[in-house]
Amino acid sequence: MKKVIFVLAMLSLGTLCWAGSAREDATDRLDSATTVLHEIMGMPDKGIPEEVLEHAKCVAVIPHMVKGGFVFGAKGGKGVATCRTAAGWSAPAFITISGGSWGLQIGVEAVDVVLIIQNDKGMQRLLSSNFHVGADASAAAGPVGRHAEAGTDWKMDIEILTYSRAKGVFAGLTLEGASIRQDNDSRRAIYGRAVTTRALLLGKVPAPAVAQSFLAEVHGAKAQAVAEGKAEEKAKEKDQK
Repeated sequence: MKKVIFVLAMLSLGTLCWAGSAREDATDRLDSATTVLHEIMGMPDKGIPEEVLEHAKCVAVIPHMVKGGFVFGAKGGKGVATCRTAAGWSAPAFITISGGSWGLQIGVEAVDVVLIIQNDKGMQRLLSSNFHVGADASAAAGPVGRHAEAGTDWKMDIEILTYSRAKGVFAGLTLEGASIRQDNDSRRAIYGRAVTTRALLLGKVPAPAVAQSFLAEVHGAKAQAVAEGKAEEKAKEKDQK
């Protein structure tokens, strides 16, 4: 009997340790995603244009996605996503990205990736449990700068616009063929077992305190882009005078 009690106690302790570790990992990911988005938007000529942010249905951030390989390539990372609702941006859901690629690739690189989901079709992909970039959802490199050029086709049928910030040396960055899935462990660690990714992204679950900074950064990203755009216009007007 004592042995049974000991085993049950050890299992409970292991469960508590796992839950604590998973929650800490999820919280750190939210903090990292907040920092990544803030820094990317702080690059005046390389940020996400205000028109793209205005048009966005959802925003996903994957901090420190690792890519590497020799001939065969691999990529993987964990991120967070939020979707626009009638009441603002939804409580963030947790996602993972993984997949392979083929090409002349040598080296390892950590990149910060931002995905802008542009339309309802792309949002439905994100609400599903698993989809593949390219096969299930079209994707393309997004325009950069304070404004998106009117002549570009970023508003067409492309479901996902991708942005990346490289921290190492690597050639051939692409998300083609990557698999994006729900991160159930992180979601349960923050929200509990009763909450689904779909409910989160549809705005049916209140955002927890640990997500407020990330959501504030997503909300403030467009305001920052607009302010920078106006500053650029004033500078041009001043130069013309």
